[in-house]
Amino acid sequence: MSEKLHYMTAEGKAKLERELNDLKTEKRKEVVERIKIARGFGDLSENSEYDAAKDEQAFVEARIQQLEVMIRNSVIIEDDETTDVVKIGKAVTFKELPDGEEETYQIVGSAESDPFQGKISNDSPMAKGLIGLSVGEEVSVSTPGGDIRVKILKVE
Repeated sequence: MSEKLHYMTAEGKAKLERELNDLKTEKRKEVVERIKIARGFGDLSENSEYDAAKDEQAFVEARIQQLEVMIRNSVIIEDDETTDVVKIGKAVTFKELPDGEEETYQIVGSAESDPFQGKISNDSPMAKGLIGLSVGEEVSVSTPGGDIRVKILKVE
């Protein structure tokens, strides 16, 4: 079974690589040290510090595996200079009809998604509804909050 591709910008991949490096070189050592210290507190069956450190170790190791898979299966989003069609990597400005405010989001892979920073995942309902459309087109998008009608104003 093939693994899911993870679309991301070069900057997004570099950020994940930095996080992975930090987890492997710094965080792992910190957690191992915490486990070592907690073992010194005695009976492990009633040692909450030991349990917390082991839980953190499991989280760190799971995150390392997750990042390794994402980086291994990354597809860098290239800018192809076209600015009329919505696609991954492009910023799209749209207006909710009939009288909503303009909103602008960059469509990125799920690894970089951060709606508060204006980046939505290509797997999100809004992005799926907009990808492939051009400036001036209107579309009804099914979102968790219900269907909304939007008009694409600009693609950069």
